[in-house]
Amino acid sequence: MAVNKTSLSAGEIIRDLLANDPEVAARTKKVFPVVIDKAELPYILYRRTQLDPAVVKKGSSADTVGIEVICYTAGYTEGVELAEAVRGALDGVQATTDDGLVMRSCYLADSEEAWQDDAYLQQLVFNVKI
Repeated sequence: MAVNKTSLSAGEIIRDLLANDPEVAARTKKVFPVVIDKAELPYILYRRTQLDPAVVKKGSSADTVGIEVICYTAGYTEGVELAEAVRGALDGVQATTDDGLVMRSCYLADSEEAWQDDAYLQQLVFNVKI
């Protein structure tokens, strides 16, 4: 029995877009959901950070989902270039999965950079309408 997918499945669209984007694929080894114990740099993690459900009586409306995408790299410039590729793959994009989940819009809302566990991090937060 198939499960009706909602905004809780937004990560599926994000992963597909990142994994299939040539610029992102050229700069990273893997794209992981939420967390990974061990991975070879460079790699990307993504996770849902918030959900603002649309509550309407009639008509069509979209939930807003916050998706954080974190790029882990050995070098700073490499990280910025990967973050730029991620932005290019997601910012302003609409998409639909094979099973009908629709991403109406995706826009960069915030970003931050950091250093953690011997890696540079570029954190990008996107607002996604599902």
